[in-house]
Amino acid sequence: MAVLGLTRRFHGLSSIASRISIRPFKHLQRRPSSELKKNIGKDDSILPVLIVGAGPVGLALSILLTKLGVKCAILEKNTTFSRHPQAHFINNRSMEVFRKLDGLADEILSSQPPVDFWRKFIYCTSLTGQILGSVDHMQPQDFDRSVSPVSVAHFSQYKLNRLLLEKLLNLGFRIVNCREFDRLNDVPIKEKEILMGHECISINNADHGVTVTASFLREGSYAEKDIRCNFVVGADGAGSTVRKLVGIDMKGERDLQKLVSVHFMSKDLGKYLMNERPGMLFFIFNSEAIGVLVAHDLKQGEFVLQVPFYPPQQKLADFSSEMCERLIFKLVGRELADINVMDVKPWVMHAEVAEKFVSCNNRIILAGDSAHRFPPAGGFGMNTGVQDAHNLAWKIASVLDGITPVSFLSTYEMERWQVANFNTELSVQNFKSAMAVPSALGLDPTIANAVHRAINDSIGTILPEGLQRSILDGIFSIGRAQLSNSILNEKNALGSHRLSKLRQIFEEGKSLQLQFPAEDLGFRYLKGALASDDGCLPNPPEPPTGRRRDYVPSADPGSRLPHMNIRLLSNLSSKETFSTLDLVSVEKIEFLLIIAPSEESYNLAQAAFKAAEELKIPFRICVVWPEKSTGGFGRSAVALDPWTSFIEVVEVRNSQTSVSWWDICQMTDQGAILVRPDEHVAWRTKFGITGNPVLEMKRVFYTVLGIKPRQT
Repeated sequence: MAVLGLTRRFHGLSSIASRISIRPFKHLQRRPSSELKKNIGKDDSILPVLIVGAGPVGLALSILLTKLGVKCAILEKNTTFSRHPQAHFINNRSMEVFRKLDGLADEILSSQPPVDFWRKFIYCTSLTGQILGSVDHMQPQDFDRSVSPVSVAHFSQYKLNRLLLEKLLNLGFRIVNCREFDRLNDVPIKEKEILMGHECISINNADHGVTVTASFLREGSYAEKDIRCNFVVGADGAGSTVRKLVGIDMKGERDLQKLVSVHFMSKDLGKYLMNERPGMLFFIFNSEAIGVLVAHDLKQGEFVLQVPFYPPQQKLADFSSEMCERLIFKLVGRELADINVMDVKPWVMHAEVAEKFVSCNNRIILAGDSAHRFPPAGGFGMNTGVQDAHNLAWKIASVLDGITPVSFLSTYEMERWQVANFNTELSVQNFKSAMAVPSALGLDPTIANAVHRAINDSIGTILPEGLQRSILDGIFSIGRAQLSNSILNEKNALGSHRLSKLRQIFEEGKSLQLQFPAEDLGFRYLKGALASDDGCLPNPPEPPTGRRRDYVPSADPGSRLPHMNIRLLSNLSSKETFSTLDLVSVEKIEFLLIIAPSEESYNLAQAAFKAAEELKIPFRICVVWPEKSTGGFGRSAVALDPWTSFIEVVEVRNSQTSVSWWDICQMTDQGAILVRPDEHVAWRTKFGITGNPVLEMKRVFYTVLGIKPRQT
């Protein structure tokens, strides 16, 4: 039943592809950027932002834009939301973004399985057989919230989508199906609509803005609807229609591996693993079968099995529910009392990044998997996409609010393209680390892939399909024989050597890793919406190694603002604390300058206020007082008069040995830190400003926001 449904979906996709292909790239007409700016936001019949794709990236972006007052709607080609679990690990930085979306992070943490059920990767001969090794990926510092106000999470993507959708509905969004859309065919698309079952088939960039043509099924045949908007964001996944329509190519490594993903339920298996060997990923190697089991939720008994797939000798139709059950039993080591195969999907692993993220005079923008696709090693895919949305939302809002020119959106590509390439390389490194384990056991995946290519390139054109498959199965059976109990044991010299090599891989931390704190929190933009205080370009990041390294906080331009617990100076008697990240609002475009309570810093703040007022840039000051300060209340009000947009906070150190805020930032309290609306540092000075502070702050704002200085 699942396979039949999958076949029908592929047939539907092929028919859509044929309809898309008949519209050539006529939409790539260019027009002057001055006309582009003149028309933005001037016509109420034009939707400011249309987001194509209702996955986690599209949904998160729509929430962020809505909170910033930007009108938007979502176009989704599927008629329903998928329940096939995909991404499931949410890193620190993404959780920090979700933390500001009406308590979403807390909902995720309270709904996820207990940490002890998913903190380990387990390597075994079967789920009931010999354990070859295990790796615990959680450390004490992952829970003390010293570097972030929130911890990582294990939460299936379809469940995350459901929570994101609830947030949107609470913000006034409504879901519009095909039938309702047909009745409103002559009415312009409104903000806060999620249009289900609507496929983007054409994009036309014209003087009035962008026109997207959507196709939808009406009474058995396809109808079309034109949607006028200022900006289109393609968040429509790895096979992005938006990316293809605007002619953007992907560069990198293709076809790293082909797999079949089997989604199944079994509370019997979940209960056994909870009691005997809880974990997130199970790498299973035996003479009958090889696979990776992802335990999405042990209590619910929800799993996804990933197995290698070798077409055309193997076909998707071979993976019937009965065949999948037999395969699962071989990997479990016994039959299960309750097994229900929910869905079967093929997929191909790539490591590619789009050549560019913005197109058509910055009108059409790619985010998430449409802009980059990684091996699922380290959970970089969805997390990078969510952070794309976080970077993009405030920039679109600043353009629509008239704070920045349209050209400012090019900084999105500058910043996120760099991160996407780095994460691609890191995920490939981590994927290669994952392959070290089967290689140590005598199963080199590169050999298996080479054998498959050889069959396809040589005898594949001569021998019948059935014989090709028999040859392939025979070769793989010989390879899996290396995993038999007679070989893989300590008494066998070869087996003992392989087991010793395997233990060395685990002890040295050279197997697949789950967390990368140095990259998840420590990534730094090298160019974009930034300004240097000394004119020097930052050094490029170290090449990724695939090995876990500790995150080191920094306030260098491009870095994410370090986290520290703080308390309001005006309410020192309260035990309530919050994070320095909370100083930046998710509901308005506002720059924040963090200073210490000194005369020089107050003078700099006065200059920043004057520059921001002249340039009409929303701006606020935060004065950070040392721990145990008690007599400073009221001093800032006098020093900053007549400006009133400021907040005063006091450090809350974790212990007597913890360092100060300025030490965390690797600065002295003579400096200042300018923070962007996405919590990244736009500029900082370590020792104050020696020249004219007003002129210097104007230079900073001009540089960060891409504003040309006014001619005098």
